[in-house]
Amino acid sequence: MRSSRSDRGEHAAPGPSDAGHVPRSAVLRGGAFAVGAGSFGAAALASVVGAPPAAAHPGEGGRGGQGHGVDPNPQYDRPRITRLATLTGPGITTRFRMDATDLGAPAVTPDGRILLIFGDTFEGPKVGSGWWRSPVGLFADPDRALKHGLEWTSAVGGETAEQLVEYTHDSDPVSTILPGDVLTIGDTMYLWTMVNHGFGTVASTEIWTSTDSGETWERTAEMFAGDHLDGLSQQCTWALNPADGHVYLLTTGFQRDKGAILQRVPAASILDPGAYETWGATGEGEAQQWAWGNPPTPVLGGRVGEMCLRLVEDTWTLTWFNAGLYRVDVLFADAPTQLTEPLLTETLLWGCEWGQEDDERVAQLYGPFVLPGSTLDDLHLVCSQWHTGPDWPYHVQQYRVEGLGTALRERR
Repeated sequence: MRSSRSDRGEHAAPGPSDAGHVPRSAVLRGGAFAVGAGSFGAAALASVVGAPPAAAHPGEGGRGGQGHGVDPNPQYDRPRITRLATLTGPGITTRFRMDATDLGAPAVTPDGRILLIFGDTFEGPKVGSGWWRSPVGLFADPDRALKHGLEWTSAVGGETAEQLVEYTHDSDPVSTILPGDVLTIGDTMYLWTMVNHGFGTVASTEIWTSTDSGETWERTAEMFAGDHLDGLSQQCTWALNPADGHVYLLTTGFQRDKGAILQRVPAASILDPGAYETWGATGEGEAQQWAWGNPPTPVLGGRVGEMCLRLVEDTWTLTWFNAGLYRVDVLFADAPTQLTEPLLTETLLWGCEWGQEDDERVAQLYGPFVLPGSTLDDLHLVCSQWHTGPDWPYHVQQYRVEGLGTALRERR
């Protein structure tokens, strides 16, 4: 029996007006609400990341801020945020038969194109409106400057965005398979996926591979059960460190109710579940010691949603949906093992109500991914929105962030 998509509101972030009533949607995909959850999320983030969290709302001193009170850091110039382009929807991705979609994990293909992998996708401009598939992929022009917005050239499947691997969306047992992140190593692309047995119930994870620059994919390796590492190895983002030949992964649960842990695996053994090791701490206080092979200790606190870990100009850059505080944050570190002691943290996008949006206030936001070609001074993200209830908008937009490099250089 085909499962209904009417419950797919579990995927979107809740708006602040939902505070006081916590539906199942909040547990599965929204995390905590912006109202009433800030003190918990801020404390968790500060204690684990090791840096003061951003204010609960953009300050008066920042561009576009509407807050009041004394700016605690008047010399700091907040980065400039521009909502640059809508990347999916009617008239934009209609020719690929995918007006409604989300996510968009990006990578550069071995032949030099930009490929974005999307999640649950529908032909019409609404969740559930015809031809459901996931994941799907679109190729973008690598020669087009990011400041002009991505421009699609073709789809995985040719003229129509086909599902990367054929399977049936059914409640017995697989309802949908969602992408975590995509990675290119040499001539092979790797896609981390989550197999859902009923939406929001991750039964297992898999790695799919492509050896023809993303044109075709194979369901290559079964990786971990959904309860592996107490459910902290479902959602994933990863990046290759050319300096040591390891792939570093940040992983968490799919439900946006946990922190994130750090894992690594030799690149040559990425398809071997037994080759993965976790980063963890033993002892407390001054006697605490971190090491590979220890049971995992969260390196990112609070309630973590979708994440994107990338090397940008040799700086480890992490963006994530901070579900507990209803916003998108970024941090920078010199190494994956130094994510607990970041060089800089900043809030990029703030959750808000529908009808109250601007460039940096985004209703029901999630899934922030760093686009290839980004620099520290000119960082580009894709970020999803899903207006649950009417189930539209359900789309992906591109954002430009200027000025982070200046702040980062001041801290080095």
